[in-house]
This record gives sequence, structure tokens and C-alpha cells, in this order.
Amino acid sequence: MSNKLFVGNLSFETTENDLQDAFAAHGTVTETNLMMDRMSGRPRGFGFVTMSTAEEAQKAIAALNGAQLDGRALTVNVAKPREERAPGGGGGGRREYGGGGGAGRRERY
Repeated sequence: MSNKLFVGNLSFETTENDLQDAFAAHGTVTETNLMMDRMSGRPRGFGFVTMSTAEEAQKAIAALNGAQLDGRALTVNVAKPREERAPGGGGGGRREYGGGGGAGRRERY
């Protein structure tokens, strides 16, 4: 088992220090990482906590999954490796279906 944990359903008011304090009660925290939105700089509502051992990580999951932090019930589980994604942004590409438009335009004969 890994010692890196995913922590979800975080309040937007929760800080990395809050995460550190909550998880430190269950073992040694080696790293906390609160995910932030690139555009707005605001928290995204989830983060990652790395415990020093897998046993401590398991204890933290047992103690904190479903526990309240800043008024929210936490989701705590083992972090999964990040999936590889295709480079570039989505939504681009060429549309191959028929053209639209013309709303409000009427053909005159």
C-alpha cells in the first residue's frame, strides 16, 4: 500500500496547515499539497497528504474518512497514480457535421 493519500470534499476555507494538523494526529506527515485552480488561484476542494509509512496512512484513512473538517465530511483514500492525458486542451478539432447558423435570417425569393 502507498503512503500517499487523496483527501476530497475539502472546504474552500481549508488550508495546508489544517490538513497537516488533522493528519499529524495519526502519524508523521511528510507532505501536504492542496490543489489550486490555475486560473483563479482558488482551492479546488481536494488535496494530497503523504504520511511517513503505509501503516500510518492506513490509520489516517480509518480515522479520517468521513470525519468532519471545516464542516465537511472528508473523503480519504489511497491516492491513485495520475492518468496520462493527451497533450493540449480539449474541445478543439474540426467539426464534420453540417453547418448551422442563419438563425433569424430568411431567404427571400
